[in-house]
Order: sequence, then C-alpha cells, then structure tokens
Amino acid sequence: MKVLVVEDARHLRQAIVSGLRRGGYAVDGAGDGAEGLWFAESNDYDVVVLDIMLPEMDGLTVLRRLREKGNRTHVLLLTAKDAVEDRVRGLQAGADDYLVKPFAFAELLARIQALCRRRYGQKSPLISVGDLEIDTASKMVRRAGAPIELKPREYALLEYLALRQGEVVSRSEIEAHLYDEQADPMSNVVDSAICTLRRKLGTPPIIHTRHGHGYVLSADAT
Repeated sequence: MKVLVVEDARHLRQAIVSGLRRGGYAVDGAGDGAEGLWFAESNDYDVVVLDIMLPEMDGLTVLRRLREKGNRTHVLLLTAKDAVEDRVRGLQAGADDYLVKPFAFAELLARIQALCRRRYGQKSPLISVGDLEIDTASKMVRRAGAPIELKPREYALLEYLALRQGEVVSRSEIEAHLYDEQADPMSNVVDSAICTLRRKLGTPPIIHTRHGHGYVLSADAT
C-alpha cells in the first residue's frame, strides 16, 4: 500500500514515515501544504495522512482542493485541535478520519489499515482466497492452516493482490503501490518478488500470470 504523509514537524514526519516503511508500506513525505498537494495530485495513494496546521497551505485547503478536483483518496487528518467543531469542519471538508495529537503510532497504523481496506471494499481484516488466509490486522498469513513467514514487502505485495483478488493487477500498478519511487522499466523487481512469493505460498499455485497484462490472485487457476 502507498501512503503520503504531509506533516511540517520534521521529527514526527520522519518517525511516521520510518514506522510505515518498516511495516512494508511505500511512503512519500512532504513538509508543507503546497508540496503535499503536488504529491497527492501527481501520484495514486491509498491513504494521505494530512496535518491541518501546515506552512504554505493549510491542510483543510489541501483537502478541499483535492476533493474539488475529484480526488477520492482516503484522507486521515492530524491535528493538535481536539474541539468538536474542528473535527466536524475537517470531516465536512471531505476527510475520512481524524486523529488528535499526541497519538500512539499503533492507533495511527490501525486507522491507516482500516482506510486501505475501505478503499478496496474490504471491511473485515480477514481475507480468504481458497485455503489462503490473510489477517491484515496482525499481518499473519496461513495456507491450509500452516503459517507462512513473509518479509514486510512480500506481505505488502500479497495483501495488495488479495485486496484485488480476481482482478488482473498490472506490473505498473504494483510498482506504484509498493515502491516509494517508480521502479526502472527494465528492472525485474516485480517479477522477482512475485516469484519469491509464489515459492513461499506453495502449491497449487494461487498467483497466476496473465501474459502481457499482469498478475491475478485467485484460487481458480482459470
């Protein structure tokens, strides 16, 4: 999953970005509203974490401009203001969630996970594809009841395919959602990641190649 963090407090921004990357997320960071708006308009994010009090352009203005242009990315507002009217103002401007500073990183992560699931119409943290079970809350994977150990980026790839199970997901979509920067068009990083994931998931194969189009996660080989 790909997340944009727009926060002017450098230490907090770096802490959030580092924490999300350790969890397997692809993350971009911006230090002011104008830069954040540029990032949000130039890339496809699953979630934007947006501080309200920002230099250059405040967070609510960034949010309104995104919604005016039809951008439907889920937005989580961060703010030091905890008055009811502040929360209402943010939600009415088009925010999907709201978190008051200071906050526990675990709560921020849980809210981001929930917004990612919501984007793909998945309300439950549990995803099943045949005998494969993925718990998006604990990031645990089992197949036929046996646990499978995955590295954070491997898990992120599997989760993305699972959230779009049955759909053909292109190589470029995987690159855009799982890497902080676009992969080299000549690189085989995605193909290598798919190969490793297939090996760890075992047989029968559950990730299928649609030559010239991409990959699909499905219990049905056809």
